[in-house]
This record gives sequence, structure tokens and C-alpha cells, in this order.
Amino acid sequence: MHLTLDQVSAFVRLPLRSLRHEYPNHIMHVLNDAQDAQTPRALHPVFYGCYDWHSAVHGYWLLARCARLYPALPQQDEIAQMFDDHFTAANMQQELAYFQTPGRVSFERPYGWAWIMALAQELETWQHPKAKDWLAMMEPLVAEIRSRVFSYFAKLGYAIRVGTHYNSAFALKLILDFARHRNDAELDSAIVTASCRYFMGDSNYPAHYEPGGDEFLSAALTEALLMADVLEADVFVDWFAQYLPKLADIDRLMTPAEVSDHSDPKIAHLNGLNLSRAWCMKRIARCLPENDPAAATLNAAARRHIEAGLPHVVSGEYAGEHWLATFAMLAMETVN
Repeated sequence: MHLTLDQVSAFVRLPLRSLRHEYPNHIMHVLNDAQDAQTPRALHPVFYGCYDWHSAVHGYWLLARCARLYPALPQQDEIAQMFDDHFTAANMQQELAYFQTPGRVSFERPYGWAWIMALAQELETWQHPKAKDWLAMMEPLVAEIRSRVFSYFAKLGYAIRVGTHYNSAFALKLILDFARHRNDAELDSAIVTASCRYFMGDSNYPAHYEPGGDEFLSAALTEALLMADVLEADVFVDWFAQYLPKLADIDRLMTPAEVSDHSDPKIAHLNGLNLSRAWCMKRIARCLPENDPAAATLNAAARRHIEAGLPHVVSGEYAGEHWLATFAMLAMETVN
């Protein structure tokens, strides 16, 4: 299953619209005094659209990734203009200042942090003539978040295993990708150490309890995806066999989630679950021996999940359209 240029163009149209769409806005904001009562754009001159801060971050990631992977994309100039308009030194300094204000130590931790690093990685990979300039504008924010990653995972005694934004494994996965892209040995080591501390001893994971009613991540599969990168190949195969020993029998994990209301902002998360599961399944299957029955099980389930989730990415419902294309891009990826 591969994306067509028309499909990618349809995906790109969503953040091109939503990144300038300030309202409705789900703002997560600690007010220290009356002066902090400001509009989303006043608070976040870069990441004010797409309903919430983290969705704006990965909306830019989607634009950069699609522009990089699909040079014939008709919106190339619009994408560059979007970055030019928002990725300025003054705007990024205000985004950084927001993080450095007292009382905001947990702002967007860890999901938004991870997507900032993924966006930086994408800009660094993209060969657009201005990509390095846009990246340079956000480097102070990247450095701030990198420093927070060390302190956070050092003090986080227990992994957070929910299927929403606070999930530890998902953030660790994206941050590890960034660390390895930059050959950042210190960050790589910290992420590997934390991942092994949280997950190395897991076995017989209770994946049959998934999904929760508002989840867009599978705690079971996201953890396995992370550990496929953390562990040596043969060690991972053994770990996975103990972690989900009867994979084909876990119907609730292998069967796409049913979405009762695509306009409900929480229930619509399940569309994202179907897409993020497919991404994990495909990636994990690549790390297993070809003759491992689990690989075939995962690939077949991934196809079912894509078929369930993809039709709802471009739907006319802002509850999904402000973010789902990012996870569709992950689910349908063929290259990094």
C-alpha cells in the first residue's frame, strides 16, 4: 500500500489551513498572573494553530516530510511560505520564553517535546535551500527541550503507559531517532538507559485490555517499537517472544478499533490509534525473522488498520483533520 501524490497533496492541505487556524483552540496554559491571559497566537506565534500546540508542531513536521519525500508536490511554494512566515528569530524566541517562564516545567511533556525533536530532525534532513535557516531559528528551543529530557526521565520512576500524549515509550522513540540522527551519544545513552529501566523486564503484556476509549496510541505496540530500536536484533526477537507470546490470539490488539463518532475530539482519537498501530506493526515486523509467524500476523493486521483509519483522515471533521494526517503519514511510510 503506497500513497499517491494526490493523497499526499490532500494530507498537506490540512495543516496548510489548520496552522493558520487559531480557533477553536484547546489551550493548556498556566497563568501566573492576569497578564498571562492572552490569545493562543499571542502566546505562541509559531505553534498557535491546529487546535493545540503539539498538533501544530507535528503539522509542520508533516509539511516538511511531505515536501521532502514528494518533490512534485504542488504545494511546495505554499509550504515554504508557511515556514518563512512563522519560523523567525523573534517568534521562536517567544516560544522559548514561554517554556522558561516559572510554573511551566511540564508544558507539553513529553509528547510535544518529542515532536519538536522530530521536526528538527526533518528540517535537518530536508534539502530545501531555506531548511537550515528555519532549523537555526528553532535550535534554542530544541536545546531547551533536550536539557529537559535528561532531567525528566532521570526522575520519572515509572513509565507512563497510557495510550495518549503522556505515553513514555512514544516520546522515547522519537527522541531516540533524533539522538541517533545527530550522533548525540549522550542523549542516545540516556534514552536507552531509561527504556531498559522501564521496559526490559516486561513479559506477557496485557494487550487484551486495549484499547481505551480515547486512545490514539497502543501502549503495547509503542513499547515494542521502541525496544526494537533499543535492543540488538537477536535480543529483541527473544524479548518480543516473551512480551507478546500469543500475538495472533489478542483479538482486541489485532482488530481495528471502531469509532462511534468521528466528530467527537476524544472518540476520534481511535482513528489515530488505527493508524499508529499500523505504523508500529509494520516497523516491528521488519525487526522479526521472515519466518516468524508474528511478522505475518503484524503485517496482515497493519493492512486492516490502514484500511480502517485512512478514509477518515480527510473527513471534513476538524476533530480529526487538525492532526490525523501526521499518523497517516507514519502508517504509510515507505522510507525514512
